[in-house]
Amino acid sequence: MAKPIGTVTRGTTNPNRLRRVDRYIASLPIIKTPNPVVVDLGFGASPITAVELRARLLKVNAGVRVVGVEIERERVERGLAIAQPGLDFTHGGFETPLPAGLKAATVIRAFNVLRQYDESEVAAAWQLMQSRLAPGGLLIEGTCDEIGRLSSWVTLDAVRPLWFTISLRLNGLEQPSKVAERLPKALIHHNLPGERVHDWLSALDKAWAMQAPLSTFGAIQRWVAVCEQLVGEGWPITVNRKRWRLGEVTVDWNAVKP
Repeated sequence: MAKPIGTVTRGTTNPNRLRRVDRYIASLPIIKTPNPVVVDLGFGASPITAVELRARLLKVNAGVRVVGVEIERERVERGLAIAQPGLDFTHGGFETPLPAGLKAATVIRAFNVLRQYDESEVAAAWQLMQSRLAPGGLLIEGTCDEIGRLSSWVTLDAVRPLWFTISLRLNGLEQPSKVAERLPKALIHHNLPGERVHDWLSALDKAWAMQAPLSTFGAIQRWVAVCEQLVGEGWPITVNRKRWRLGEVTVDWNAVKP
């Protein structure tokens, strides 16, 4: 058997840490297709993130199957101890092995994994995971803080990055650019003047400051106004007020790519 591709990560995880990206995945139309296979790649020291992901997706599609993939065998064993129909665990890395009978993944979620790699390794890791996607499948690769209040991710299809999303806990938020410390590895070293992602975060901060009077009505109203302002300024944002109200905003990858 070939050696898994990748290195062992710290494996840090907490219950409910990935709720923001989970609800994003649950909103994807592809999740409503028959019997989707969703991979939690690099689930870490505890299988809780795979368990939570499945619980959230079952509310959308009773036929969903979640597969936790880990490069460290001890972590896989912890997962296998709680495996059940529709929840599998397997040993592997970016090559994304699947249980017998499953050929490809509908969605791969790789969170807080590439953060511990060099930026030069990102493209190859993306390509490996993308090669394991079913037709129309998506890769969600990103990072969040320890308790899931700051989160950001890139959504890719089998060919290229499509969108960049940030999702923030709005109550108590000083500036949207606080998410800079939790940017995906492909972007985190590019938050510098003259780079697109820096321009994007600066535009968010500026709009957040301009919409400060709306904080009287609540942080959600203020954030929705921020998103509407940025659409008006010409930023290629996905217009979805339901997502905005969750503290989320998605922009075309070309607007932020290095």
